[in-house]
Amino acid sequence: MAFDTIFLNARFDGGARHHIVVADGRIAAITPVDERPAANETIDLDNALVVPGFVEGHVHLDTSFYGDAWRPHKPCTNGFNVHERVAFQAQNMAEAAPMDVRARNQLDLCIAHGTTQMRSHVMVDGSVGLKSLETILRVREEYSGLIDIQLVAFPQSGILASPGTPQLLDEAIGIGADLVGGLDPASFDRDVEKHLDVVFGVAGKHGVDVDIHLHDMGTLGAFEIEQIAARTRALGMEGHVAVSHAYGLGDIPMDQLKRIGDILTDSGVAIMTNAPGARPFPPILTLRNAGVTVFSGNDNIRDSWWPYGDGDMLRRATMLGYRSGFNIDEELRVAFDIVTEAGAKALRLEGYGLRVGAKADFVTLQAEHVPEAVVAVPQARSVYKEGKPVASSGKIVGRRA
Repeated sequence: MAFDTIFLNARFDGGARHHIVVADGRIAAITPVDERPAANETIDLDNALVVPGFVEGHVHLDTSFYGDAWRPHKPCTNGFNVHERVAFQAQNMAEAAPMDVRARNQLDLCIAHGTTQMRSHVMVDGSVGLKSLETILRVREEYSGLIDIQLVAFPQSGILASPGTPQLLDEAIGIGADLVGGLDPASFDRDVEKHLDVVFGVAGKHGVDVDIHLHDMGTLGAFEIEQIAARTRALGMEGHVAVSHAYGLGDIPMDQLKRIGDILTDSGVAIMTNAPGARPFPPILTLRNAGVTVFSGNDNIRDSWWPYGDGDMLRRATMLGYRSGFNIDEELRVAFDIVTEAGAKALRLEGYGLRVGAKADFVTLQAEHVPEAVVAVPQARSVYKEGKPVASSGKIVGRRA
């Protein structure tokens, strides 16, 4: 019996060459180059470096202006202010192109760069109701053959501060959101326990995971992380909770950071960082050495929060390494792991990686090995989803569902 596809001459990190055999969208075998099982289709990868599809662990499909008219960034009146940024976002969104058009633009961008798995936060609160989520759910269905997408019901305007939001978060899970989110329980809603009561209450009712935005700095942010971790342990949700941004971990003393690292490890709470410019961010190696799962995402791509972003998780690995002072090969591989295997662990993905039995989701790169790829960010890439080509040289080639 012939397999579906055999990919010849795939070079893995470390230099070994193999053939990758695919059946029913999964890797059926990884064979030496002197073995060549029969297959219905043959694709020669010509000794390109093959890596797992990238994991975009934190993005906002509903708020990007990528592909829309350029919108000059509006600075806050006094430093970074979440409330003010939310207000700017509402103003910009009212004038933007239709959300589904902008979401498709952003998905095409991310897929073309090699993202095969994504977690997107989508606004669900008293200001927009369920409209944004309903739109993104439809777009997700359109792209089901190109990328797997988890959606987080995200209360951008707060939970307690935005009337009706607790019920909306509950309804959001019912219509298709995969996780429930939160936002700065102390500084935005000014009541950590009540905020977490709602978030974890919805999660417990529906049996879903949690991913909470946390921008608060210093000891306040550290305190909130400890409260989230305590709630996670108390409810037996170890491994099912993430804190996104966690800026406060980047500006506390090392002894406090190590203590919180142990707390995060014990509770299984993952940390997402995109290493944003001009802001402290969680020290990656210190947390990983403690056993914390650290993953990443592009976060905002050309939206109301900043004008940057290209949807490329390989370039995000470069930024993580650059801002962390990673220079040696082992450290560059850590940066790469954060946008691949660690991201898959944080998102609890089934069947991820270059191994037999995993989904045949992979990217080819013109680089000798992973450290060179992180530094060089080669752009000539081919992207495969379940063994089918979906993008090549920056263009979508696969068919939408």
